[in-house]
Amino acid sequence: MQSSLKDTFKSVAAAFFGVQSESARKRDFSQGKLSHFIIVGLISVLIFIACLIAIVSLVIPN
Repeated sequence: MQSSLKDTFKSVAAAFFGVQSESARKRDFSQGKLSHFIIVGLISVLIFIACLIAIVSLVIPN
């Protein structure tokens, strides 16, 4: 059984914050597809960077 897109996002988010459990990590390596994790990881990083830019833009006036 492959992990769903929702499971992939949850797993990447948990890994992003460093709170992923050992059982989830084993499940990801056995059932997940590398390409899905790379794509979701890149999307997550881009969203994170966009949020940081938005926060800085709000805090520092032009």
